[in-house]
Amino acid sequence: MIKNAILTHAEYYPTTHWDERPDPDDISLLVIHNISLPPNEFGGDYIKYFFTGRLDPTLHPYFQKIHQMRVSAHCLIKRGGEVIQFVPFDKRAWHAGISSYQGTTRCNDFSIGIEMEGADHIPYTSLQYNSLQLVTKSIMSTYSDISLGRIVGHNDIAPGRKTDPGFSFDWAKYRQALNK
Repeated sequence: MIKNAILTHAEYYPTTHWDERPDPDDISLLVIHNISLPPNEFGGDYIKYFFTGRLDPTLHPYFQKIHQMRVSAHCLIKRGGEVIQFVPFDKRAWHAGISSYQGTTRCNDFSIGIEMEGADHIPYTSLQYNSLQLVTKSIMSTYSDISLGRIVGHNDIAPGRKTDPGFSFDWAKYRQALNK
């Protein structure tokens, strides 16, 4: 359930990495991503710190390259299925970057971004799919312009630049669960 643009069953961990949407009534696309920090490693709070601008660059060599980036997603689904929300859905998170969907650029303006803790080549957990299904159904019931046909991967809106959620993401399993 969503109340005041926040999932009631998620941990809310607000970030300043967002801004206002140009048209607050146009929330019409759901984008699925993946992230792991350090790459291909799971657990801990590094992603949380990254999305809130608090990632310590001394903790891992990779963090030295990314710690000053100002990015965010609306939500993160961890390997155990825990859901963390960083940005209210009615605000613009900074997850899509240079992107286009059906000829419309700047997908952050009209999309919701969900990060799965994972990597392109590592299967996601059943707990993650269960949580993603629940989050997606809540989003679809609140934002009626998001339909099954308007749920995409980051790779779909930034082809050649992004590959996530990767070939390990089971789109058939996810879409079938949404039809139940």
